[in-house]
Amino acid sequence: MNPKKLLIVIDYQNDFVCGSLGFEQALALENRIAAKIEEYRQSGGDIAFTFDTHGEDYLSTSEGKNLPVVHCVNGTHGWKLYGKIEAMRRDCDKCFYKPSFGSAELFDYLRDSSYDSVELVGVVTSICVISNAVLAKTALSEAEIIVDSLCTADIDEKLYTSALEVMKKLQIKVIGGV
Repeated sequence: MNPKKLLIVIDYQNDFVCGSLGFEQALALENRIAAKIEEYRQSGGDIAFTFDTHGEDYLSTSEGKNLPVVHCVNGTHGWKLYGKIEAMRRDCDKCFYKPSFGSAELFDYLRDSSYDSVELVGVVTSICVISNAVLAKTALSEAEIIVDSLCTADIDEKLYTSALEVMKKLQIKVIGGV
């Protein structure tokens, strides 16, 4: 029997790629993430997407006070998935709309699932990728949780490397050469 696998694309949204919080390293991930999605589709794996999702009141929230850059406002262009990744999303893919770094809904979904492996790709490595990887490891302590370093990015190279090292210590398998 084939292992049950899930790919989670973390926050690969316009505002993180080319919008208000966009950065060059995120832009470079598009084809790699697209290839990963295609790989999972071909092998029968499941695919999920997280969406950083804020309201018009973002600047008055705790996160908005610490990161005063309006981004990923629900329904705006910046909130949508970037480029070909948006075109690759299917109705059968699970989507999680999260108001903060980690998704409680994703945690609950994973805890009630029977996945043998969960792989995470996307942005930002030192914030939302690590938050959701830890939630996945907590929800599925016996499953293999994987982060592909070639399919994640961070605006800060030092924090990117540190986040990957912390995930390794938490027994999250980091692949891709870092």
